[in-house]
Amino acid sequence: MAVRIREALETLPAYAPGRTVPGAIKLASNEMSFPPLPAVVDAIITAVTDDSATAVTGINRYPDNGATLVVGALSELLQVSTDRIIAGCGSVALCQQIVLAVAGPGDEVIFGWRSFEAYPIVTMITGATPVRVPVTASHELDLAAIAAAITGNTRLIFICTPNNPTGTTVRAADLEAFLDAVPEDILVVVDEAYLEFDIAPDSPDGIALALVRPNVLALRTLSKAYGLAGARVGYAVADPDVIVALKKVAVPFALNSLAQAAAVAALGQVHQLRPRWQQVIDERARVTAALRKGGFETPDSQANFVWLPLRERSMEFAEHCEQQRVIVRSFAQPEFGGVRVTIGAPAENDAFLAAALSFDL
Repeated sequence: MAVRIREALETLPAYAPGRTVPGAIKLASNEMSFPPLPAVVDAIITAVTDDSATAVTGINRYPDNGATLVVGALSELLQVSTDRIIAGCGSVALCQQIVLAVAGPGDEVIFGWRSFEAYPIVTMITGATPVRVPVTASHELDLAAIAAAITGNTRLIFICTPNNPTGTTVRAADLEAFLDAVPEDILVVVDEAYLEFDIAPDSPDGIALALVRPNVLALRTLSKAYGLAGARVGYAVADPDVIVALKKVAVPFALNSLAQAAAVAALGQVHQLRPRWQQVIDERARVTAALRKGGFETPDSQANFVWLPLRERSMEFAEHCEQQRVIVRSFAQPEFGGVRVTIGAPAENDAFLAAALSFDL
């Protein structure tokens, strides 16, 4: 007799990470191409070897379940009280905690589409219903349409800005007007995973909004700009009552000791990270200009990737790039299909451009 598995899992889409192909350049996962900072490496080594009171904790001990040093470092950097901050095992784990805290069977979770592909997955895990609202013709989140999609069953809204995978942002004034129209008992998550690469002058500040609006949560990560994708550290800023709820549904000890040590070190090295962020921004502009000159449609991106809305030709383009030993991320749905390409090191970007510009549009 087979084990009974929840029927809901039959329709649950699996998360598809960017592929790694030996010998090929990987531009499929929005990782930073730079090696870890020396201070981060030293902190990890110390966490492995030092079980003194000054270390985060040795790996022979359980990690600090409250990530006290990480939260303290975030509090100092952001100038936000610690009761408004939670750290988790990457922002995607926090996404799942958020849904678990506010939505269940019969409830609805709204987000733009395309947007971060984990949103429907974490929604369906809890038995809630995902509501996808198409992006505009200019590949931007349609805030008016998202507001119109709110029903009495809506419990949660994800606003990803810069949006993954399109790279577009919402404007601060538009987001404020949208929030004014959202009922106060609906939680709005402003997902800012790519904030450090956003140079648009009219982009919102999710944390500033979360500090004055109890139904807004700002979600950020150290995976991208801080170069800790392998360590898995994300954080959220929200009303203290929301933070308490998120802690209740967290997996105990999910943020391991090495990740905590790496996070504390990285948060203390922002001055060394900023030049890396600027290189990504400069390379993004160069890659975008070259693609447009080559005839590709490429919306303005404020993230560490660019978006090519190739629709039904997305898989063909990705396969062409792979033949040139460059791995990109394709999304194959015709109406929302496209290819997302991470901005890598200059030589990696050159290899991608050579492959892209040899594709027959």
